Amino acid sequence: MSNLTDRLRMIDWRAVTESLDRDGFAQSAVVFSDREADELDALFDAGSFRSTIDMERYRFGEGLYRYFDRPLPELIETAREALYPPLAELANQWAQRLGEKERYPARLEEFLARCHRAGQTRPTPLILRYGPGGHNTLHQDIYGEVAFPFQAVTLLSRDGSFSGGEFVLLEQRPRAQSRAHVIQLERGAFLIFPTRERPVLGRRGYYRTQMRHGVATVRSGERTTLGVIFHDAK
Repeated sequence: MSNLTDRLRMIDWRAVTESLDRDGFAQSAVVFSDREADELDALFDAGSFRSTIDMERYRFGEGLYRYFDRPLPELIETAREALYPPLAELANQWAQRLGEKERYPARLEEFLARCHRAGQTRPTPLILRYGPGGHNTLHQDIYGEVAFPFQAVTLLSRDGSFSGGEFVLLEQRPRAQSRAHVIQLERGAFLIFPTRERPVLGRRGYYRTQMRHGVATVRSGERTTLGVIFHDAK
């Protein structure tokens, strides 16, 4: 199998862009091998983290998530750097459709420098684990005034090791009822979705819809995922 960078470059970005424009989310082909997914899964107990959050304590749900410290594990750093450029291109298109002045640089390094100038210096990639009854309430991952419009998540648990725990994406359109998407994550593939909002084409042009995401209740087993957020936190 080719190396991870090659696999990330081989993602069908035209299809991903079309899906994000049409549906508000897109799932890539598998990019992490089973060995790499196992390696990442093992980091939950052996990685270097800047903080661990008990979701129940903060009424975020039930489960644990841990933010990686620097230096990020190589697999995560590689994925973050490779996913960013094509998403930055789409982010600029979305900003233009919404009439925003914000534009995103072509390289992650330049975008992170913008975060750091705003006082957002803490890394945000994280690993999340849920047992039976575990869930994550609907939310947005905003950690300061600088936020990238997309983020990504991939399943690390082996197939059949848990039940339930579907990924939930909720879209709130103006003057309309909310619409929910319930998505089965694929191990080693990235689900890409909006961090906060997206443009939708209506009869009078584009308008913005608010997006929130969460995790349905895990019925049995243990569910572990990797979340890739591109902006750093305060």
